[in-house]
Amino acid sequence: MLRPRLHAACASILSLALLTPGLMSAQQFGGPLAISGNQLLIGEGGNQTLSGLVYVFGEVDGTWSEVDQLQVTDELRQPDGFGRALDAEGDQLLVGAPIEGAAYFFRRTSGGDWVQEQALLGTEGGRFGSAVALAGDLALVSAPQEGPGAVHMFQRGADGLWSPAGQIDSPNQAGNGFGGLMATDGDHLLVTAAGAGRGAAAPVYAFRLEGMESLGELQATDLGDRSQYGAAVAVRDGTAYVGAPGVDNRVGSVFSFDLRGDAPEPQGRLGPIYVAVGASFGSSITATDSQLLIGAPGTGGTGALYAIEDDESVRIVTSPTAPRGASFGSSVALAEGLAIVGAVGVDERQGAVVVFDGAWDELGTVVNEARGFASITGDEIHCVEGQAALFECRDVNITAFVPIAEIGGARGTRVNDIWGWTDPETGIEYAIVGRTNGTSFVDISDPYQPVYVGDLPATPGSRIAIWRDMKVYENHVYVVADGAGEHGVQVLDLTRLREFQGQPITFDETFHYDGIHSAHNIVINEETGFAYTVGNSGGGETCGGGLHILNLSTPSRPVFDGCFADPETGRRGTGYSHDAQCVIYEGPDEEHRGKEICLGSNETALSIADVSDKDAPITISSASYPK
Repeated sequence: MLRPRLHAACASILSLALLTPGLMSAQQFGGPLAISGNQLLIGEGGNQTLSGLVYVFGEVDGTWSEVDQLQVTDELRQPDGFGRALDAEGDQLLVGAPIEGAAYFFRRTSGGDWVQEQALLGTEGGRFGSAVALAGDLALVSAPQEGPGAVHMFQRGADGLWSPAGQIDSPNQAGNGFGGLMATDGDHLLVTAAGAGRGAAAPVYAFRLEGMESLGELQATDLGDRSQYGAAVAVRDGTAYVGAPGVDNRVGSVFSFDLRGDAPEPQGRLGPIYVAVGASFGSSITATDSQLLIGAPGTGGTGALYAIEDDESVRIVTSPTAPRGASFGSSVALAEGLAIVGAVGVDERQGAVVVFDGAWDELGTVVNEARGFASITGDEIHCVEGQAALFECRDVNITAFVPIAEIGGARGTRVNDIWGWTDPETGIEYAIVGRTNGTSFVDISDPYQPVYVGDLPATPGSRIAIWRDMKVYENHVYVVADGAGEHGVQVLDLTRLREFQGQPITFDETFHYDGIHSAHNIVINEETGFAYTVGNSGGGETCGGGLHILNLSTPSRPVFDGCFADPETGRRGTGYSHDAQCVIYEGPDEEHRGKEICLGSNETALSIADVSDKDAPITISSASYPK
């Protein structure tokens, strides 16, 4: 029986590609937005691995094109968070770099170039620069992990330099995360803190900047669980707006408050015109002199933006070019007769920005070029003092590194899992790499010169999935994906890899099993020739998310052969299993020796079952996890 045995050195390198922090996280180009004159300023809200950039776009020969990049280091592998927060006012730009704990001031010259003028540094570990705001000669920079959190104030002097001008501390010294988001109209300031859990309402505090007077907390009622209250804030002329996109099963709402008195006074509640579960109305809020802009990035599957005029007329802005899952409306900036709307879901959350004129006529869409590390081939890179090339290491050398773009990936594609196969005739060893949009096959016989052989695209009509799992049996690979809709089990005869003649091949499935839709994982007992999909969902015979049993006696055509799920386990009492291992038991317990036993890593307990009789599998035992 052939078992996967990836060359140790090459396996470690492919693991680096999979596990380097942040490569699993989309960069989310188009989260932070600002406009200065005729230039668009765009950051990357999700970049955790590379040094940060702020992309500058301008109109060139009638087309919006990248004209500059702002950065504070030339080192690629230097995550600083630069560009996660930004605000522009006139020719001034303030950029936060919270991983580094800094904020940077830039000035736009008459020629349109940006010049860095000053850097501000916070205390180590305080995440100084997480949120920034400009209001004339006042600059505000938050540090939400500086104790319970703080907002630092800076005043611009006659020499153009910024000096400390005070600090606003969290009203709740027992809380944390004060300064996660900020908004100001020059007279008032809104600051959010951390909620009590995922999706929970976040405290939102209001201040009057003159005298740094605290006005109290902006509190809303009847929010329900996971309201995400405080996910977005804005303030204009003494009226505060707080987004709660999770309210009413993610329909979403925006709550308004009057700040002109001694304490915040609730004014009302805004909701979407098109009420739909998942619309997430209130995910972004921008208040301008004449409009209130509210994002609803889940509307209609692509997203929408509500533009509310002072006369209370409403325009619903959408983009006919935005693809499904674009999250159009996740951010917005409006100035100088231009509007830009973030669509951070485009290209697997790599992100895009849609450009409009002042009348909301679409002018185009801008994207950045996905960044990453250059390939490493030919020579072994030794791990010296914890570093091998750009990668951290310990007791492992690099024989090669292959970027995702060179193994079938497109803009935004990520990788998530790996398996292997050795051809019994040729001896060629292959890595089988799961991508969000398919499966790659790489010849790693020479671990210093990996060769991309081909691609098995994801099942047509299925959704992009970061959870893709593959296993091999009798020269066939079986591929499943989680949360992918009608994906099923893809089967490919691996001997087809022998067809490779130097150009990558796009393979068709040998067989498609549609008895399930999505699955979190697939397990194969090579001794018995049975496969087990687990974490099944979305349609077909899910078996409660437990073991969906497949007979592989004809490897190219798996056949359904039963279910097993332990209803005493799983969060919903269905026996949902995250992973499993099935073996022929050869241990000391004579009662079970020689039987096929499956150990299920279920949500709430370890489940142990005898699946020898596929028509009547039985629970042997279960054990809850330590707390």
